[in-house]
Amino acid sequence: AEAAAEQLRLYRRDPDGWRGCRGTGEVAVSWRPSAEFAGNLYKGEGILPASPQNVWECIKPVAGGLRTKWDQNVKDFEVIEAISDTVSICRTTTPSACMRIISPREFVDVVVMKQYEDGTMLSAATNVEHPLCPPQPDFVRGFNYPCGCFCIPVPG
Repeated sequence: AEAAAEQLRLYRRDPDGWRGCRGTGEVAVSWRPSAEFAGNLYKGEGILPASPQNVWECIKPVAGGLRTKWDQNVKDFEVIEAISDTVSICRTTTPSACMRIISPREFVDVVVMKQYEDGTMLSAATNVEHPLCPPQPDFVRGFNYPCGCFCIPVPG
């Protein structure tokens, strides 16, 4: 989990190579080739008219959190094992898509939540196997490379 958090911090600090691919007046999505795997990294950025704490409540990875209510791509989120107050093993499921052409997915990740001195909040995750969460029937087991969300306070 700590390695995933550090990888995300490195992505955040390195502005090179990001190319815009989509955007609205509220969100900009960029991509760049990954150095870790054969594929691309993606990041979405936006400024929300809300306090960092309110935004964090919507995105933080906790059981019973708000993410399953607003994110159509997250069907369920459960904590398999709490390692500490900030580190846990979690299972996330996604619904089928494209008229069920794409099967439902499940992801088992080690997740860490951090808050930094400047008020930035981070959730970082990466794939892990756990004996309490073997692959489930009717789901395709997905694999996450280091991924996560930053919630960064801006002046005003």
